[in-house]
Amino acid sequence: MRKLTASLIACLLVLGGCAPSFDRENEVVQETDDSQEKAVIPSVQISDQYYRTITPFRPSASRGLIAANLNTQYDIEEFERGLMRIAQESFSPERFLFQEGQYLDRDTIRSWLARKKTEKQLAEEKMTEDQNLGLNPVLQGDPTNDEVQEDSPLYLAHILEHNYLVQKEDSLELGGLVIGLALNTTHYYQKEQFGATYEVNLADRDKQVEEQGKKMAQQILNRIRAREDLQEVPVTIALFKQRPKHSVTPGNFVSFTEVEKGSNNIGSWKKWNEKYMLFPSDAAQRDHRDDYMRFLNFKQDIDEYYPNYNGVVGRGLYQGEQLNRLTIDIPIQFYGQAETIGFTQYVTGLVTEHFPEYLHVEVNISSVSGAESLVVKEANAQEPYVHIYR
Repeated sequence: MRKLTASLIACLLVLGGCAPSFDRENEVVQETDDSQEKAVIPSVQISDQYYRTITPFRPSASRGLIAANLNTQYDIEEFERGLMRIAQESFSPERFLFQEGQYLDRDTIRSWLARKKTEKQLAEEKMTEDQNLGLNPVLQGDPTNDEVQEDSPLYLAHILEHNYLVQKEDSLELGGLVIGLALNTTHYYQKEQFGATYEVNLADRDKQVEEQGKKMAQQILNRIRAREDLQEVPVTIALFKQRPKHSVTPGNFVSFTEVEKGSNNIGSWKKWNEKYMLFPSDAAQRDHRDDYMRFLNFKQDIDEYYPNYNGVVGRGLYQGEQLNRLTIDIPIQFYGQAETIGFTQYVTGLVTEHFPEYLHVEVNISSVSGAESLVVKEANAQEPYVHIYR
């Protein structure tokens, strides 16, 4: 068992456990809106499953909006991570470099997330038709009326842009644009400013939500192609369904489409078969009994060893019908460093005992004081990595 520093563990979690490739650092020229600037391609690619990011870092043109528009931190993290996984279907990490979105700025995204307005509403707000860019449905009638809100929910919650760059001799060019559309499964609204929040469950409109997302995707593609600098760029658009505000598991991507450079039309959509499952839960017991029993046996062994804890909760990522990644949180009340070390060692043994080799498992052990220890078993690894924070 090896003890790693916090920074190394963080690197392992983000970049995986594959052997790194050390190449010479490349200095290239990158075109910006009105000038050229030097950029450096990192010499290290730790895994062929993850993208290298050029330096200097250029933040997204819409930086910060995602935190305001998505319901939970789980959704925020999965929306970004999942969009990168989808990008690999079109843009190989061996050839392409990642950069945060530089083309859709905050004002643009905010205007697209708004509701479409009627002529009367435009006049009341002193707006022109050119400014009527909202992709969400028109709200016809009294916004405090429950039936009006239910008939015209907000379907689109957020738009996320990723750029994928490719090196051409001594310069970098935009080789691909990936757009994620976060769709609501619950519509929240207020009848008055700072008043109570009401909700409309859209679960029974699952097909309608996805159809609205596909319709919006075509409109977004049209607007992207209207820009001269984005007319000859391949575009991937993916649909993500976020979970309600009280959810303890993230949402998931449901489909994506790939549009060739120069094309203004979306053809077919491909299903993206991923989902998250809460452990323990009735759904996990019903749909994935073998995985549920493994988790339950793991939990029962902890129950027998240590009574001073509030429960073990797991979040599993399924790709198809196979559990690919399991994240487990264990909140504990500790009374000393010796207890922390002993319990962490015990949990490490349980991880290797109860879970199959092919599964990536991460266990976060915490107390009221914060994070206490971390156990990470990479898929097919010989032994887990362990770190005790104090």
